[in-house]
Amino acid sequence: MTLKDKTIFMSGGSRGIGLAIALRAARDGANVVVAAKTDSPNPKLPGTIHSAVEEIEAAGGKGLGVVCDIRDEAQVEAAVAAAVERFGGIDICINNASAMALTGTLQTEMKRYDLMNGVNARGTFLVSKTCIPHLKQAENPHILNLSPPLDMSAKWFRNHVAYTMAKFGMSMCTLGMAEEFRKDGIAVNSLWPLTAIDTAAVRNVLGGDAMAKMSRSPEIVADAAHAILSRPSREATGQFYIDELVLMEEGVSDFSVYGPQGGGEPVADFFVPDWVFDKVSSKVSHMLG
Repeated sequence: MTLKDKTIFMSGGSRGIGLAIALRAARDGANVVVAAKTDSPNPKLPGTIHSAVEEIEAAGGKGLGVVCDIRDEAQVEAAVAAAVERFGGIDICINNASAMALTGTLQTEMKRYDLMNGVNARGTFLVSKTCIPHLKQAENPHILNLSPPLDMSAKWFRNHVAYTMAKFGMSMCTLGMAEEFRKDGIAVNSLWPLTAIDTAAVRNVLGGDAMAKMSRSPEIVADAAHAILSRPSREATGQFYIDELVLMEEGVSDFSVYGPQGGGEPVADFFVPDWVFDKVSSKVSHMLG
């Protein structure tokens, strides 16, 4: 199966992992709706919804950029309506938008807490809720959340409890909606990288160029997402996928093509459960936490 002529509604997507997923789908000939806030260039961050659409169409797909704050119900409804008007329906919903602050309890301002929970947990719920009536009409409908496995280890909470709560909120949408909409044939899954990924978040929040050199490229997540979204929706739901494990199932054995650009072993991402490291083929250095 390919994603040719499938319509993807994606929150975020003007850069990083979201854009990589969009471009991989575009190479199949997919329609991609980029619903994000970045309408004009930001000197600190690459990409806008307009540059993303240009890249999507250059890759062979059709694009639509919609200015949308996913915390705003009216804006989400308008963005979904614009997608349906342009492309006739929605086949895939990707909840990619996320907010991050790796701060302890006393250092977390409530406006930052509200932002993370508003974008991550509430935004994922709202975007999914608004897309589902259209997904019910699709031939092979998928919701894919860029969120981690629900590993309730204290080490993932102790240093940034607010952020972890917000990301796990996305994953709880996966857990609940997969069962709620199983009868409708809508696959609801999460995807999370084994290692740190070279994105603006890594460069601006986690450690700059030094961390980027220990990170893989976003294309590994994009290739894993493409594999998941190409699967029959009634046969693949309620899963918390790890990118490398997905690609191993697809027959990939050489992961060096994804980096890191600095050579050597990549560093493991947050939230990867211990059992995963017994299954992967790659060696990774210490876990973030």
